[in-house]
Amino acid sequence: MTDALFAVIECLHSMKNFYDLTIIGGGLAGSEAALQAAKWGLNVQLIEMRPTVTTGAHISNNLAELVCSNSLGSTLPDRAPGVLKQELRQMGSYLLDFAEKTSVPAGRALAVDRNMFSQLVTDRLSASSNIHITREEANTIPDGAVIIATGPLTSLNFSKTISELTGEDALHFYDAIAPIINFESINLNIAFRASRYQNVESSGGDYINLPFTKAEYYHFVELLTAAKRIPLRSFELEVEKGVRAGAHEFFEGCLPVEILAQRGQDSLAFGPMRPVGLTDPHTNSRPFAVIQLRQDNLVGNLYNMVGFQTNLTYGEQIRVFRNIPGLEHAEFERFGQMHRNTFISSPKLLLPTLQLRDRPNIFFAGQITGVEGYAGSIATGLLASWNASRLINNQPPLTLPETTILGALCHYITHADLSNFQPMKANFGILPPLHLDRKAGKLERAQLYSERSSKDLKIFMENL
Repeated sequence: MTDALFAVIECLHSMKNFYDLTIIGGGLAGSEAALQAAKWGLNVQLIEMRPTVTTGAHISNNLAELVCSNSLGSTLPDRAPGVLKQELRQMGSYLLDFAEKTSVPAGRALAVDRNMFSQLVTDRLSASSNIHITREEANTIPDGAVIIATGPLTSLNFSKTISELTGEDALHFYDAIAPIINFESINLNIAFRASRYQNVESSGGDYINLPFTKAEYYHFVELLTAAKRIPLRSFELEVEKGVRAGAHEFFEGCLPVEILAQRGQDSLAFGPMRPVGLTDPHTNSRPFAVIQLRQDNLVGNLYNMVGFQTNLTYGEQIRVFRNIPGLEHAEFERFGQMHRNTFISSPKLLLPTLQLRDRPNIFFAGQITGVEGYAGSIATGLLASWNASRLINNQPPLTLPETTILGALCHYITHADLSNFQPMKANFGILPPLHLDRKAGKLERAQLYSERSSKDLKIFMENL
């Protein structure tokens, strides 16, 4: 054997074990996981199927692209999403830092310029010498440590792979995204800027509000409920062997507005169109109902319809939504649409460490676990990466305190009743009780939850 041939064989042999960790899925969870693992000195392969395989919902080839809303939720320290961000900050989340660097005005929420955010994440991942990005669809699960973070838009092929791995059929539901509108096409003689509960004499606000009279509201509901919808596409309806068909259910936290409107004429007025805390400066009174638009990019020329996910046909979206006061000549930069979301039977399959019970070298992270929301996806990616790194270094995996939002989310998805298991967002209801010796109001309890989380996470991390 020549020296050259021997060198080639040695090189091929070493490449089989070159990566310490393989991460499948380049969304929020996978991107955070890759950056965390690289920080610990691991050689990481990050596999992302786009653009080789598209999803029907993504519009770019960037990693960590935000598909639905551009908001990561509340930043208030007395709200569960705010506490989760506080925990991410304590744990050194990369993506939270990137989100804050690309933030746009959104009142007391953290919203981002989605293009700048995903580009920043992609650039950071591409620049790391410890991360190799592979653009192809994963059809198998490699040996060694693996994090599966394929998200709610897991391909049909890989869904079958997961089913074969777990012995469980992949669960799924249908999700929808909201339209985005060009700012120049909004009629500001009717619309007004304001954030909820701000002083009526204050000028400006982080949201553009579209006010309805009672008559305008009921006419809009009538148009909405009668409008034509996009039929679910064949690839979303045809479920191959090994993937459970199930009922075509919607996730309650992201219902299309036309489905919500069918529940009663006033359901929107008490839901995404509730007018509380807003005064129309044109009439000096509270509207009967209102639709809010939130800035979608730093330039400020794109706005998304808050809470207005829809599956109406594109033509119907133009016809119906141009009946909204202030949107008579609306130009749509992106129409709303519906897509299939996938998540696994986490209560049966996963440990609170996010390890697969029967294959502890395989971790799951992100929305595929049943954790709902952008911040939750980032957080589970971070924890899965920490635990994968510890596994590789022969250290015991971490189970976070249940008094933290992330710890409580991981406990919930791994202990919930599987018969009615649905994705869970960050909320105080999943935390252990405070056991106070007195009655405390809602705001005080929230503050105590926040303080307990920060304290317990600090102690936990100091003892690592």
